[in-house]
Amino acid sequence: MNFFRGVMGGQTAGPQPSGAETIQKLCDRVASSTLLEDRRDAVRALKSLSKKYRMEVGTQAMDHLINILQTDRSDSEILGYALDTLYNVISNDEEEEQDENAQKQADDLGTQFTETFIQDPEHITLLLTMLEEFDFHVRWPGVKLLTALLKNQGVQVQGIILVSPMGVSRLMDLLADSREVIRNDGLLLLQQLTKGNAAIQKIVAFENAFERLLDIITEEGSSDGGIVVEDCLLLLLNLLKNNSSNQNFFKEGSYIQRMKPWFEVGDDNSGWSAQKVTNLHLMLQLVRVMVSPVNSPGATASCQKCMYQCGLLQQLCTILMATGVPADILTETINTVSEVIRGSQVNQDYFASVNAPSNPPRPAIVVLLMSMVNERQPFVLRCAVLYCFQCFLFKNQKGQGEIVATLLPSTIDANSISAGQLLCGGLFSADSMSNWCAAVALAHTLQDNLTQKEQLLRVQLATSLGKPPVSLLQQCTNILSQGDKIVRRGSKVQTRVGLLMLLCTWISNCPIAVTHFLHNQENVPFLTAQISENLGEDERLVQGLCALLLGICIYYNDNSLENYTKEKLKQLIEKRIGKENFVEKLGFITKHELYSRAALKPQPIFPSPEQMLFDHEFTRLLKELEGLITKAVHKSSEEEKKEEEVKKTLEQHDNIVTQYKELIREQDAQIQELKEKVSSMTTQTEQLQATVSQQQSQIQQHKDQYNILKLKLGKENQSQSSQGDTQLNGLQTEELSQLREELEELRRQQTLLQTQLSEKDALIDSLKSAAKAAECPAGSDNTELLQELEALKNQVQTHLAEISHLKAERQELLRRAEAGPSDTAPPSDGSSDAAKAELENRLAAQTAEMEQLKENRSGLEQQLAAATSTAAILQTEKAKLQTEVQESKKEQDDLLMLLADQDQKIHSLKQRLKDLGETVRKHSLEVKQGQKTLLEVKQGQTFTSFLPPSFPVFFPSFPSLIPFSSFPSFLFFHPPFFTYF
Repeated sequence: MNFFRGVMGGQTAGPQPSGAETIQKLCDRVASSTLLEDRRDAVRALKSLSKKYRMEVGTQAMDHLINILQTDRSDSEILGYALDTLYNVISNDEEEEQDENAQKQADDLGTQFTETFIQDPEHITLLLTMLEEFDFHVRWPGVKLLTALLKNQGVQVQGIILVSPMGVSRLMDLLADSREVIRNDGLLLLQQLTKGNAAIQKIVAFENAFERLLDIITEEGSSDGGIVVEDCLLLLLNLLKNNSSNQNFFKEGSYIQRMKPWFEVGDDNSGWSAQKVTNLHLMLQLVRVMVSPVNSPGATASCQKCMYQCGLLQQLCTILMATGVPADILTETINTVSEVIRGSQVNQDYFASVNAPSNPPRPAIVVLLMSMVNERQPFVLRCAVLYCFQCFLFKNQKGQGEIVATLLPSTIDANSISAGQLLCGGLFSADSMSNWCAAVALAHTLQDNLTQKEQLLRVQLATSLGKPPVSLLQQCTNILSQGDKIVRRGSKVQTRVGLLMLLCTWISNCPIAVTHFLHNQENVPFLTAQISENLGEDERLVQGLCALLLGICIYYNDNSLENYTKEKLKQLIEKRIGKENFVEKLGFITKHELYSRAALKPQPIFPSPEQMLFDHEFTRLLKELEGLITKAVHKSSEEEKKEEEVKKTLEQHDNIVTQYKELIREQDAQIQELKEKVSSMTTQTEQLQATVSQQQSQIQQHKDQYNILKLKLGKENQSQSSQGDTQLNGLQTEELSQLREELEELRRQQTLLQTQLSEKDALIDSLKSAAKAAECPAGSDNTELLQELEALKNQVQTHLAEISHLKAERQELLRRAEAGPSDTAPPSDGSSDAAKAELENRLAAQTAEMEQLKENRSGLEQQLAAATSTAAILQTEKAKLQTEVQESKKEQDDLLMLLADQDQKIHSLKQRLKDLGETVRKHSLEVKQGQKTLLEVKQGQTFTSFLPPSFPVFFPSFPSLIPFSSFPSFLFFHPPFFTYF
């Protein structure tokens, strides 16, 4: 222990050992100590020395530290010390403050130690198993060590982890760790792991990385979050950039929709923190990765559609038009919106409808173009606006027409600023960058659109007062020819290059525009003069573009101008310039460095305004035209004639080939139809053959069954014929006559029952008509109805009894008919065959009569059931009538009470008049002698009321039959109360 005190800082007498000696002794102690505590103390000491003596610890102690990791797995403390020591040795992070040379040496040292560590792939596998330990002092150093290894030797370590079983899955578990330190360092580890390795990127993505990372971003506050959000976004960029599989998985997993809340900004956008700017910048880059022009067109189109449907594009346009947004965020938002709408008609139409919150409201395109042609705006912002305008017009002929229409005389509005006016203003301004941007923007309005090239020829410009207007094409050539005479801010070459690119795009593939260009007598001499001069390096680029413009005039010339036909222009080139010199000047463009840089990406990215010379779409056009123009210049007139003849012949051949192709297609279609018919008929034939075979087997089975049944029937007929002869012979004449009499009796009974049934039907019909007529109930009708119902019930019972009697008689007849042959003896006289036949006929007739009687009986039963149901219906109607009678009685009682009250009031009023001495005339009817007010008729408890003639006028519904109980008692003692007025 004294030794360790000396190492850890205790002072002892004598000379102090050097660092290398101390490290050697500690390594020996680690290798030779049997006690775990001694080894732990030695490793702790190595950890404390590893930063200062990085070289010595790395060279002497690495093997011992790896052995500790393999043997002392049970002690987490010593594992943590060993991992920390290895991290200090391998990592280069601690050397940031040193100078450049020292830093380079430190990087080389870390790379060397990393190579030593990963010589055995089992060391990486061992380290991955350490990450499964939940102990903080083991897991955290392990994460840092693996991150350092990936920084120093990323490709080799990625390969080892990729082939390690469950290697990536173990690292993905770090994101689920509840300790933020480990989770955050796990993000850094995954960033290094996924750099440039598509296979690992796919594995990480399918380990649910998108879901976890988006959840962490949401938990940390999205764009308002801290450095953790930035790490998550960097990892997402690693997973999605240039990885079509992960991009498709991200889209199909509906993760694009979860990006929309990131871009929700409020009205007050002042005071953005640097971290928020960084986070939002990365979020915009993430959107751009999904819709980058380098992706496959199908994947880009589907992502653009999804972003429009979920409202992400609308949210980006809101940021675009918001106030207070930092300049770099606004620039990146413009670039992002550009790629979201590029080539998508729906998104381009929506962007065209967006208005800026100004007074009056202006389209967003106009506001952006105002920034582009304003030389006081930042350079990167102007480039972003140009890119946005290019993307808006990419494959958008509708948008191209709308922009060109703002320049035409019929659509110009003097009270508002249009996009066309801004472009013309920028094209002819004194700022060279504005000239170039406006020229490129106008060129994009004409890209692959012959109609708009012809429409733009109609644009007329008023240059100054008192002078006639000139066309836009003529004004562009005028500015081009003036060259150095015009004072401009910026590069003059930039302006001329922009105008030449515009003219080349304009007249290419448009013979009418070529004719208009050649119609100006000054244009061709100017071009030949520019090409033939010997100028500087910058001017050589202008010469090449002039050669391209002249070559386009040759290639797309329709020979409508006699002075400038194809042949005359080629002769002019040969005399004044020379064909070889012309081709050399033309080829100089593609050799230019800026041309190669512009051909890489559609986005205009330039280090400085002076290097802004070429447009991406123009480079594509030049690639198509360079070879064609070279061939057109070198061809003679005879070769051209031959080529024209060959073209005509080829066209004829092509027409013939096309006809034959169509004929072959038709024949192929017919052959295909015939093949389908043959296959279907073959299938039907097979089915029919199978059906025929089945039917043949069934027919054979039926034949066999028929033969068997035929044999059985033959035997049964023989036995039945013998039994039949015995039965016919056994029937006696007396029994036959008795059976005839019984049949006659049954016929009479049947006739009687039919008569009774018809009577009952008539009775039922009469009852139905009576029930319909008896809507106003009467007591006597109810009584008759009840009596008739009782009679009908009795008749039904009688019918039932008769039917049961008939059934019994029928059973008796059947029994006697069956028992007859067994009780009788065979006749002694031996009847002849004729007698037998007669008896058989009679027996058959009797049997038929019996069947007919059965049918009649069933019919009578049905009619009886119908009569029973009719009776039930009548019973229901009777109950309804009785209910109505009871209600009428109640109404009668109420009316009598009201009448009595009225009479009582009149009587009291008369009495008061008499008391006051007034003479009262009698208006009431007196009851005369012999006239009955109430005539009591003893009919049970019912009284008949004879009322005065006018009484029914007041009470028309008063019934004529009133129950005794419904009259008040005073009515029988005060007959004069029944009065009328």
